[in-house]
Amino acid sequence: MRKGTNPVAAVSNPVENEIRPAGDVDRDIVASCQKGDVQAFGVLVEKYQKKMLNVAYRMIGDYQEACEATQEAFLSAYRAIGKFRGEAAFSTWMTGIVLNQARNRLQQMKTRSRREGVSLDDPVETERGAVYREAASEDCSAAEELERKETARMVQECIGALEPDFREVVVLREIQGYSYEEIGDILNVAEGTVKSRLFRAREILRDTLKRRMGGRG
Repeated sequence: MRKGTNPVAAVSNPVENEIRPAGDVDRDIVASCQKGDVQAFGVLVEKYQKKMLNVAYRMIGDYQEACEATQEAFLSAYRAIGKFRGEAAFSTWMTGIVLNQARNRLQQMKTRSRREGVSLDDPVETERGAVYREAASEDCSAAEELERKETARMVQECIGALEPDFREVVVLREIQGYSYEEIGDILNVAEGTVKSRLFRAREILRDTLKRRMGGRG
């Protein structure tokens, strides 16, 4: 890794880092959904499915499991849309539902791994890995691209090794770009708790990456 490179940024997605407007631009669409407009909910699915799949994948580390968790999350959101009161942005509310589904999936995977003797740390090949990676720059050399991909893979493995509470704040803050306040709303914890978890998670990630890279930084 080149000196000065932010390792977590290496696995971020341009879609994930887009600037969100101050107001909730989805308010009218949600209102239509609450009146029974199924097509309106389809608009929300189309708009947020890639972002939510990224959240699920970063939490779970398995593409197929992440797809199923995301699908279940949208079904849950559709059933509960009448309870949405707009106290937070729809994307914030939706992210909380995805996280709940991801937690459930992780627990199910642990149960299966104990029964089948399969390690959750085994590498998993995905058929659409490009969903989670930035497109390579046209002037990027083959060596640089290889280094970037290796760094992205290594960071994702380190994120996956974090305890769930730490993994959640890293995914939401460093990859998805949510504010401390939004993360607090999603996780239903105080901002101070978010910051302390993130501080500890960054320390663990930094130490783990140093060990993985043989002390190079």
